[in-house]
Amino acid sequence: FVFKLTAGKQQDHFFQAAYLEERDAWVRDIKKAIRCIDGGQRFARKSTRKSIRLPETINLSTLYISMKDPEKGIKELKLEKDKRVYNHCFTGTCVIDWLVSSNSIRNRKEGLLLASSLLSEGYLQPAGDTSKAAAEGLSDTPFLDLSDAYYYFPDSGFFCEGYSSDDDVVLKEEFRGTIVKQGCLLKQ
Repeated sequence: FVFKLTAGKQQDHFFQAAYLEERDAWVRDIKKAIRCIDGGQRFARKSTRKSIRLPETINLSTLYISMKDPEKGIKELKLEKDKRVYNHCFTGTCVIDWLVSSNSIRNRKEGLLLASSLLSEGYLQPAGDTSKAAAEGLSDTPFLDLSDAYYYFPDSGFFCEGYSSDDDVVLKEEFRGTIVKQGCLLKQ
């Protein structure tokens, strides 16, 4: 889950994520920042609470802990789509249904706002092409209330079987070397 970023003066920086989706999220954010800077815009992450006017009474971290509760929280499933098996994940519809049943929201529209803020703040991660495209801004909302939009908790142990994409192929030789210190590699 390592990727290399080459900066000016041909300086290489290696980043290692804990899992594939975290790596992809970093790459996505770095690419977005590069596009902003190249376009003469300023790149800044907005606070979700301010951008969608999230009420002060809603504590996202407390809500996240409730969602992960093994007894009363969202059940993590093994789902299959497009010859891929997604482990430890759930659908967008499951999230909204859970928010409604737990009285965290009054209706599904509020649920989309709240789930979008959980996604923006990193409490939920997109899994699969449908939810990833929405999170990247290719949909009306970053979070989708759909049964074929998959999401997962970042620390859930999520993994996808049968996933292969040219974008995700990393040449093993590119990262062989001796570890000099945590997070740094010395090429052979």
